[in-house]
Amino acid sequence: GEPLICDLRRGGASPQGADLHISTLTAALAQLPAGERGQVLVRTDAAGCSKKFLAHITDAGLQYSIGYIVSDTIKTALARLPEQAWQPAVDANGQPRLDAHVAELTTAIPALADSDAPWPAGMRVIARREYPHSGAQLRLTDIEGRRYTVFATNTRGTGWTLPTLELRHRQRARAEDRIRNLKDTGLANLPFQAFAKNQIWLEIACLATELLVWTQTLCWDPHSPIRRWEPKQLRLRILAVAGRIIRTGRRHLLRLPRNWPHLESPRVCWRLG
Repeated sequence: GEPLICDLRRGGASPQGADLHISTLTAALAQLPAGERGQVLVRTDAAGCSKKFLAHITDAGLQYSIGYIVSDTIKTALARLPEQAWQPAVDANGQPRLDAHVAELTTAIPALADSDAPWPAGMRVIARREYPHSGAQLRLTDIEGRRYTVFATNTRGTGWTLPTLELRHRQRARAEDRIRNLKDTGLANLPFQAFAKNQIWLEIACLATELLVWTQTLCWDPHSPIRRWEPKQLRLRILAVAGRIIRTGRRHLLRLPRNWPHLESPRVCWRLG
């Protein structure tokens, strides 16, 4: 759960700038051992869907699962798609999701084969449709009450069915959870006007996140629910407890208040540590 790289960009920079995505991916890969870089799956939202960035990933021999903008071309391709092309989507347990379907649009999009500016070879475009959950805000891209989500991938092979690929892309939500955790450790607001000072603040927020995730990793059992707690819950139940480390009888003891309602959590951490 630790961030590999956080790159602060200027406010006027385009979120779809391929050069920024390439430089960030290069810096992230440099954090990994050389033997593991070839196993990386690159996942982004639709801001990363540019021909230059996808070509860079393809040339690097990596796989990707990138969000695709629901443009007029995509809407036309969806209208051409026969109903029998849709397959039931699955949840994390491999069970069919209610009123959710997936289909491949690759052959229904002529623009993918544009000779002037072609998309990378081997790219597939896959769509998911479902009814928005109760209370969800409607979007302009919703068609006949259904919400459509599209992504591009170059993954092929045995076992990689359309529902499996869609589930893998949807699991990118874990990254959104980590971004929320970064905000809870100080990234919600950049407090300075100077760009360089905000860069330092970003590094401090990343360091705080890394300390938390490694504390959870090293101090609790892999199956402990504490390993999945977010910063606010850790702060309430672990970090906010008042205690003292004392030395008596040639031993070091940690004294904690007996009436602390979450006393068992730091006790387990102390024993494992």
